[in-house]
Amino acid sequence: MGGVDMERRNESGAGGASRSVHESVLAAEVVRFLGAERPSELEGWIVDGTLGAGGHSRALLAALPRVQLLGLDQDPEILAHAREGLAPFGRRVQVRRARFSQLGSALEAVGARRVVGILLDIGASSLQLDSASRGFSFLADGPLDMRMDPERERTAADIVNGWDESDLADLFFYEGGETRSRKIARAIVESRRRAPFQRTLALADVIEHSVGGSGKTHAATRVFQALRRAVNEEGDELLEGLAAAQEWLVDAGRLAVISFHSGEDAEVKRFFAQGASEGQWEVLTRKPVTASREELARNRRSRSALLRVGARTRRAPSVRGGGA
Repeated sequence: MGGVDMERRNESGAGGASRSVHESVLAAEVVRFLGAERPSELEGWIVDGTLGAGGHSRALLAALPRVQLLGLDQDPEILAHAREGLAPFGRRVQVRRARFSQLGSALEAVGARRVVGILLDIGASSLQLDSASRGFSFLADGPLDMRMDPERERTAADIVNGWDESDLADLFFYEGGETRSRKIARAIVESRRRAPFQRTLALADVIEHSVGGSGKTHAATRVFQALRRAVNEEGDELLEGLAAAQEWLVDAGRLAVISFHSGEDAEVKRFFAQGASEGQWEVLTRKPVTASREELARNRRSRSALLRVGARTRRAPSVRGGGA
């Protein structure tokens, strides 16, 4: 997906995109790890679980001539954009609308039998963050929405206007790492008594006035991140995606996960560590891989990216009963 967290969103300003806005982070490293040691001989399916603008998928298809790729995204607008960009690869590509929790059913739908690699790039896409109408940005006015999948019922406005003060404070602290969460939650509740929140800038303004606007990071950064994670149930979706990877990958198949949030990275680290202790995974990255100096200079949005990779070492019993 080329996902980015809200800190990275500060790089592009209110209306728009920097020149590197749609560059997929750590693309060379993803190709290196998922391509294994013999990229010209690797054969089977690779899943890009967060397709985004398609940058990772294009790099994988170009480098691995014998693989087929299933590109998934929950956002129909993004899928249309990616489908056009991947058209030159013809029948080697299948594109479907799905969340992480639907990864297994998507693989069944295309008849994939040998899954040799899965990429999960967690977070929002630059395409989403830079569209004010989607409501992810605190730098440009838009509806307080934040749904990656427009069919989800709950919006950010529903949470901001409906949750009680203590629940909002806990959300901002645990999902956004916002240490001033109680002061912000109190200010939000007091303000919504006068009028419910409907727009992003109105919420960002209340947050900024409640805690002050000094510092390199916008005062609303962590609150918006927490709201986005809650709206899209990102924590639960990640766990579902990791479980699907464990079920579907062939022996020695590889799972690469890019995260931009410390809690997500910790969850992925725990997943691989537990799997290694059970003989299910070999951890290929003892520490997360980060962007090179060259990439950081070219694309500062890569500064928060953390890549962890594991190789499947023993298949669990499967109710599907199918082989690789």
